[in-house]
Amino acid sequence: MFHLRRCTGGRLFPIYTTDFRASIESTICHFTSLEPLRSSDSTPTKGDYFAAINHVVNIVRREVHPERSLNRLRLSVTSEFVFRVLRATARSSNDSLRFFNWARSNPTYTPTSIEYEQLAKSLASHKKYESMWKILKQMKDLSLDISGETLCFIIEQYGKNGHVDQAVELFNGVPKTLKCQQTVEVYNSLLHALCEVKMFHGAYALIRRMIRKGLKPDKRTYSILVNGWCSAGKMKEAQEFLDEMSRKGFNPPARGRDLLIEGLLNAGYLESAKEMVNKMSKGGFVPDIQTFNTLIEAITKSGEVDFCIEMYYTACKLGLCVDIDTYKTLIPAVSKIGKIDEAFRLLNNCVEDGHKPFPSLYAPIIKGMCRNGMFDDAFSFFSDMKVKAHPPNRPVYTMLITMCGRGGKFVDAANYLVEMTEMGLVPISRCFDMVTDGLKNSGKHDLAMRIEQLEVQLRGV
Repeated sequence: MFHLRRCTGGRLFPIYTTDFRASIESTICHFTSLEPLRSSDSTPTKGDYFAAINHVVNIVRREVHPERSLNRLRLSVTSEFVFRVLRATARSSNDSLRFFNWARSNPTYTPTSIEYEQLAKSLASHKKYESMWKILKQMKDLSLDISGETLCFIIEQYGKNGHVDQAVELFNGVPKTLKCQQTVEVYNSLLHALCEVKMFHGAYALIRRMIRKGLKPDKRTYSILVNGWCSAGKMKEAQEFLDEMSRKGFNPPARGRDLLIEGLLNAGYLESAKEMVNKMSKGGFVPDIQTFNTLIEAITKSGEVDFCIEMYYTACKLGLCVDIDTYKTLIPAVSKIGKIDEAFRLLNNCVEDGHKPFPSLYAPIIKGMCRNGMFDDAFSFFSDMKVKAHPPNRPVYTMLITMCGRGGKFVDAANYLVEMTEMGLVPISRCFDMVTDGLKNSGKHDLAMRIEQLEVQLRGV
């Protein structure tokens, strides 16, 4: 394949040879499913298949008349192929709709509900409601069922764009028009739409109707309303709602305090959430682990790592059993600010809890040690992790080689580069360039030449 560029209407279009069109055609025709394949010289691989799809997507996005190019490819149009192209072009609903209309004109293609629903979602997210309803009508004419997930998505999109009347109309017409059930998920979607436009009285009336219909609110039901009230600064109303539901015997699956904390975090009231957690801990209570992890993640992003460490030890004393996600948040945060000793304490606690460290846990510690000039300790710790933890991956080696280069440890960087290739991991070009340049500037020309030969062997250039 080669590219020639021409400018037409301000756009650049790739021009492909006839041989490449033939390869695209044969590759897509070969695949009717994405089952595991054995790579060979004569059989297209998965990579070839997705490259072919990407080529078709580029035609749909860029060309003024994509139908002409698509017809010349003589594609074998399958349900999966159409779905993947629709999903890849979802950011432009007009392109998606145009491609779908072209695919339907193919006599060998019979659309399924999967493609229709993907297109309907794309049109709804771009406010193309008229076209969306035409697609839903086509589904109904073909006796294809609309999934609850798609229905919920459309209702929430109506609410997100301020069209709450249409969301209510769609909700009320679900049983008759679309032949779907008004499930808890559908109620939650309308609840979300009402809270988007601050119609809290209507949202509360919807929950009462939900209970009358014999449906039990789930955690998302409570979370949506509590988050909505918290985002509007109505903490008192949120608490009263939880208390009233509790009196009626509908206790939320999560504790009320946890819902309020998550609501404050989602609304951006970080200080209020911290204050509530402090009051809870003074009273001998702690949030559940999901709320706790959400809280420390939000606080570490604001830069208050010391507060998170203090809260971690307080919660552990009060009986909270932290999980691996807790350590995934805390260890990188303390390593980034140079508190290596604290990072090691957290890593030891993680191991004592029965977790085998992942590269994402020990890599930040190594990086922090290198930043502090503790290269020998970092190399020794890395050697221990290769034995006691999960094996290092490509990003870990890339980070370590980069840090060695920045610290002038080019021989060590070269050793890790070779070790990386021995593990079957291919270094990026930047690592080769940095190591070879550093070795040459240090007078290590023989070693630099060997690294260059290694790159030639790997790249085949």
